[in-house]
Amino acid sequence: MWPELLAVAGGFLLLTWSADRFVLGSASVAYNLNVSPLIIGLTIVSLGTSAPEMLVSAMAAWQGNSGLSVGNAIGSNIINIALVLGLTALIAPLDIQSSILRRELPVLIVIMSVTWLLLNDHDLGRLDGSLLIGGMVLMLIWLTRLGIKSKGTRDPMDEEFTEEIRTGMPMWQALFWLITGAVFLLVSSRLLVWGAVAIAQDLGVSDLIIGLTVVALGTSLPELAASLMGALKNEHDIAIGNIIGSNIFNLLAVLGLPGLIRPGAIDAVAMQRDFPVMFILTLVLFVMAYGFRGPGRINRIEGAILLTAYIGYQTLLYFSATL
Repeated sequence: MWPELLAVAGGFLLLTWSADRFVLGSASVAYNLNVSPLIIGLTIVSLGTSAPEMLVSAMAAWQGNSGLSVGNAIGSNIINIALVLGLTALIAPLDIQSSILRRELPVLIVIMSVTWLLLNDHDLGRLDGSLLIGGMVLMLIWLTRLGIKSKGTRDPMDEEFTEEIRTGMPMWQALFWLITGAVFLLVSSRLLVWGAVAIAQDLGVSDLIIGLTVVALGTSLPELAASLMGALKNEHDIAIGNIIGSNIFNLLAVLGLPGLIRPGAIDAVAMQRDFPVMFILTLVLFVMAYGFRGPGRINRIEGAILLTAYIGYQTLLYFSATL
């Protein structure tokens, strides 16, 4: 099993590096084309941090392992909220002041509800995939319009993205990192999927379980790094905005791609056990972060609650796989 373990470990490392290069290159290309930092952050950066999940999902579906694709999408959303935000809030409590995030949070709830309605028949068909990918396109358009309307309003996210977006990179260098990141995303996702599927077969567990655990954790590493760095730099809105944006695109793109590439049945367990966990955690995030009477805040106690929920969920998966 050592070659498979090395493939997964190497795939994770290469995936994290290539995702960072891809986001850097694409954001720099957009900046050189005079796209505002806020629009870059809301669209390119949010979509870029979901690139590992998207590539792994597409590769797994292409090879006939759609269970891994579905597990990756749902598991990544659970990890983003329970582990990433929980750990980040424990290190530095998060204050949410951006009006943009207050608009994105309800949209995430709506998208999750629509996704549940589409998949509740335990089938991910091409129509479902087309609707989800179409939703991704509409989401990108809405975020772009939101970024244009919010320009000059001194939204905290605008100021934070302006400080974070790298400027002064020549176009040739930006294109180099964009292409290099995309190529190595493909290579690393192929390596990761091969190793993960082989390990699942050796251990006798389902692709869904591997997708929910090992693969979801690995593809969420960019979000973990981005949120931790955002919190440490006192860029709290970026830290949580990164998670909200990633979760939106995980539902629309990461679940949509396998529906287009290889439509088929979804393991009933995913809709009965894992999707409800994701839904409940998203509602908990909404209550914590929305700020009904002022700015939202995720404090250390709430961070500990989220981390405890993650540990509890992983324990549930362990017993589900071993019984």
